[in-house]
Amino acid sequence: MTQANSILVVHGNLSVDVPRRLFKGPECVIDEEAAGPFREMLRGRYPWLSESSVDVLMSKARKEMVRVLDEETKGRSHSSVLARDGKLEEAIAHMRLHIESDPEDADSWYELGKLLCDAGRADEGYKAFNRGRELAAAPKRRRAH
Repeated sequence: MTQANSILVVHGNLSVDVPRRLFKGPECVIDEEAAGPFREMLRGRYPWLSESSVDVLMSKARKEMVRVLDEETKGRSHSSVLARDGKLEEAIAHMRLHIESDPEDADSWYELGKLLCDAGRADEGYKAFNRGRELAAAPKRRRAH
């Protein structure tokens, strides 16, 4: 799967391609230094946009980038952010949701195992690690799309 260099953000009737390079880390924090020229470009191209409207558009862009990154990593990105913020049970629940939608994803099982072990649930964690190992060792099946 190829990754686009930008994400599409809709603000009212305006659709804008926002470059991914404006975001840092799995938290998708806006890099204000990189975003400055982009904000200027927006105000130059769309002079009716107020500074407040540009702020709202950038906030929407960050939320969309978080959603896209979470989709691309099958939940692992957001789960790691939750875990880092001390929300292990939320991270575990988030990972389980993604595993329900793709139970054949070995990387997600490994991530679940790590989260469970971090939460002091080693037995469950080892079972998740083992499931991930089984999936990684199994021949890849072709999926119908």
